[in-house]
Amino acid sequence: MRDTILVTGGTGKTGRRIVQQLEARGIPVKAASRTANASNRVRFDWYDTTSFAAALEDVRSVYLVAPADTAESLDAMRPFLEQAVTAGVERFVLLSSSSLEQGGALMGKVHEWLAQQSVPYTVLRPSWFMQNFSESQHLMGICRADMIRSATGDGKAGFIDAEDIAAVAVEALIDPTFSHTELILTGSAAISYDEVAQIIGGAVGRPISHNRLDANELGKMFREMGVAADFADVLVQMDIAISEGVENRTTDNVHMVAGSFEAFAQREALVWKVAS
Repeated sequence: MRDTILVTGGTGKTGRRIVQQLEARGIPVKAASRTANASNRVRFDWYDTTSFAAALEDVRSVYLVAPADTAESLDAMRPFLEQAVTAGVERFVLLSSSSLEQGGALMGKVHEWLAQQSVPYTVLRPSWFMQNFSESQHLMGICRADMIRSATGDGKAGFIDAEDIAAVAVEALIDPTFSHTELILTGSAAISYDEVAQIIGGAVGRPISHNRLDANELGKMFREMGVAADFADVLVQMDIAISEGVENRTTDNVHMVAGSFEAFAQREALVWKVAS
């Protein structure tokens, strides 16, 4: 009986939260990762086709998080997607981005591929994650240099909590009314990186600055962080898009009151205090 949900990126920002929310509802779930060291975790590697069969066993819905080491998302994901369709998966939910249109770069091509299939799907297109400041890209800059670096200028984004994204993803994975659709997800307000720095500074009790980089400086920063050159270029363009106002919007597609950045910063303040 196919009653299990497979969560790729099962230990990532949204994936682990989806797993927790599904478990809380008593819904069978497999957290896919490159190592399987827990009862609900299955080994899965986008580049290892021998890992696909076990991951797909008894699975009815799949949450898709693209591999982060390539700009050619569809090329990397297609072998698994095709095997999943053949195996009888009944629903896909793809994590994309508010800035990526169907058919565009990265997950945009995966979105286009899904739209050409008969299997129901939902594409989640969240704005930038609040957790980018507490779990990944900007964390060390805040902790070690009291600084956030970006090429966003005065641009604003509707930063969204990964908890809210996960809650929508869970509904899309289990609710049959979600079919052949996309949802742009944002937080409750669009704010600039200057405002982000001010809010975090207030939460931790010390000044945090926003260092405004140009495109070349940001690209160099990403490459020094180990990001592949083609992927770094895409990330730079996403920052530039923010500077041009593309992300200056909010939506009501989060089926709850979306959390504010101020509340998030107060909740996560200890992360920045301890690490510093």
